[in-house]
Amino acid sequence: MGNLKQTLKSLDAFPRAEEHLLQKTKSGALVSIVGLAIMATLFVHELTYYLSTYTVHQMAVDLQRGETLPIHINMTFPSLPCDVLSVDAIDMSGKHEVDLDTNIWKLRLNNEGRIIGTEYLSDLVEKEHTAHGHDDHKDHQEEADHKVKHHSLDEEAENMIKKVKHALENGEGCRVYGVLDVQRVAGNFHMSVHGLNIFVAQMIFESSSRVNVSHIIHDLSFGPKYPGIHNPLDDTSRILRGASGTFKYYIKIVPTEYKYISKEVLPTNQFSVTEYFSPINEFDRAWPAVYFLYDLSPITVTIREERRSFLHFITRLCAVLGGTFALTGMLDRWMYRLVEALTKRDARRIVR
Repeated sequence: MGNLKQTLKSLDAFPRAEEHLLQKTKSGALVSIVGLAIMATLFVHELTYYLSTYTVHQMAVDLQRGETLPIHINMTFPSLPCDVLSVDAIDMSGKHEVDLDTNIWKLRLNNEGRIIGTEYLSDLVEKEHTAHGHDDHKDHQEEADHKVKHHSLDEEAENMIKKVKHALENGEGCRVYGVLDVQRVAGNFHMSVHGLNIFVAQMIFESSSRVNVSHIIHDLSFGPKYPGIHNPLDDTSRILRGASGTFKYYIKIVPTEYKYISKEVLPTNQFSVTEYFSPINEFDRAWPAVYFLYDLSPITVTIREERRSFLHFITRLCAVLGGTFALTGMLDRWMYRLVEALTKRDARRIVR
């Protein structure tokens, strides 16, 4: 039994010296304080690292069908009054997506950008696809010319012309915001003056080249936002000076699911975009507009939040704290030997 105890004692990796054999020094105290501060800092860092989450991305074929696509719009047109600005949405089949649940608001702005009035659009502007197709301006012009032959300006139209001209003179603008709920198929939505009778538009602007569709996109998204998302068109500004034309934004939508650490799932969409500007001169028959032409990717992205395992945290913590303890021990021994060597040298000089 005694031999067994002696064998166990011989395996002790942490032998202890007698209390009276231990020597405490000022340099050792300084190293200990520095070491404790370093270990406390590293412990907090490791704990924060463990409690934080990271994301894992996965891709799969998109199997969603028959759902609607929410389009969140928040744009400012600093040079177009709200009375002439219309919003239209068309899907790839050529039909308008007019949804009773669609909520679009237009805010009248003065020349300083302050709100001076509000207008609510319960529905989108309804026109034939040929009157609004983004490559069919000529048909729109011909149909409008045909309408002019059969309709003369009434008092209401004349009042509107005066009102809009007065707004243009005062530098009024318009802010459009709200949500469009469209079918989950390729299509486009655009802001333009296409809602006006062509003769009324000519009386107001005289020429299509005088329609200034300068705009600022404050926010454009296709669903709720999740942590880390970047919408490339947010805070985009396109200001025209002495020119006019049509802006086209070609958008590729990527269906996305964001899974929080709490297992909550947020369905949304990411997108990429390229843009094109087509200038218009005073002899063109096309009218300027801002088009957003979108298509959906067949691939869906799943972004999942995850947290590091507790075992991983313990492993890193032991490595960091143990390494710091060993390093401070080595530093203490080096400092003790250095101080001891300098003390002995001074002592020898005094003796001599």
